[in-house]
Amino acid sequence: MTSDIPTADPATRRPWWVIVLAILGVAGLAFAIGRFSMFGSAGPLPPGETSAEVGFSRDMQVHHAQAVEMAMEIYRKTDDPELRVLSYDIATGQSAQRGEMFDWLVQWGVPQGGGDMMAWMSASDAGHDHGVPAGAAPLGQDQAMALMGMASGTELEQLRAAEGQEADCLFLDLMIRHHEGALPMADALLELGSDPRALQLAATIRTGQSAELDAMTSIQQRLGCG
Repeated sequence: MTSDIPTADPATRRPWWVIVLAILGVAGLAFAIGRFSMFGSAGPLPPGETSAEVGFSRDMQVHHAQAVEMAMEIYRKTDDPELRVLSYDIATGQSAQRGEMFDWLVQWGVPQGGGDMMAWMSASDAGHDHGVPAGAAPLGQDQAMALMGMASGTELEQLRAAEGQEADCLFLDLMIRHHEGALPMADALLELGSDPRALQLAATIRTGQSAELDAMTSIQQRLGCG
């Protein structure tokens, strides 16, 4: 992971609103690229309402939205240079991916939301390994959010209130769990999906978040987090 953002001198830090503009910019660019890529193209029918691609795109947008929120929170207040670079990369990278998935759903002619969370994973080995039952009643939202590694409202409030090393360690704990919840989702799409763009993004998420998990574990150890 590399970034050219300043890290050492607080006086040279990018203001939070600059990062917000960057996030909006990369998400908009991803959306625009998707729109231009469909011009003049003809091929198989797009994924339908019950497809793995649609379920993945909906659920992963929700997942990414919380990751961006947490990354922006720690970017705003951490004094750790390595963690600032990592949180910047998470916020901007996942914002771009959200824009891409949003545009897919537009192109495919399906709503941005709908269906039971994680239900699309029930036919995959990754889903079964992750606690998504096959042929059983749909998971409740709280259970699905927990399996996805999402932070609760209380945990988000704790992160907003925390400062210093306490905030750094809490962020790392929550984001590690968050990333661990994303990997089975990517694996399930790689097993069930067929759309080349969606498969490529799932592979990118798996590779990128695995590397970020290693980086966050290393920072945890360096900071002496409990």
